Amino acid sequence: MQVTIDFDHTYQPTTLRDDLTLMTFESPQVDGSFQTILVLIMPHPDPLLPGVFNLGFGPADGNGRFRDDVRLRHLDLNMVFSTVLFLSLAFLEKNPASTIGIDGSDDLRARLYHGMYKSNRQYLSDYFAAIGVDWYVRIFRNGDYEKDAQKTPIAKPIPAPFDYVRDSKDLYRYYMFRLK
Repeated sequence: MQVTIDFDHTYQPTTLRDDLTLMTFESPQVDGSFQTILVLIMPHPDPLLPGVFNLGFGPADGNGRFRDDVRLRHLDLNMVFSTVLFLSLAFLEKNPASTIGIDGSDDLRARLYHGMYKSNRQYLSDYFAAIGVDWYVRIFRNGDYEKDAQKTPIAKPIPAPFDYVRDSKDLYRYYMFRLK
């Protein structure tokens, strides 16, 4: 499934917070119904990713959150993603030192994000610098792992420019972008 981004074709927000960290919009579904989509931009909890805001979206759960485990059949998936990324663009223009990150909650979604980056490279490169993030655990020469106080291995992020020839079988753990 290929997603085509076009900031001239987005849904109108039904709710929009002044700081651009929350938006809702109505997405028509294939069956003729409408689904309220909630978009949230929140600080990423990992202290090793300062200035990164996590972008999440999905059907509103009625409690100020969204569900990312629901499979919807949007009438126009391109407009859904264009709307979500357009909010991200507005947020970054208001917060230019920030970075937005998206995390596929499963491999299917991560493949969708990976493909979206690749198939929209030319269009999105006018607005964003794309970044892929892998995590690593440091292994010492003695074969032991770097661990925290609870003896849990410490996973550290490695942000790098998105590799457009990287195959979707080798997904990034996290996908980020910032203003160009």
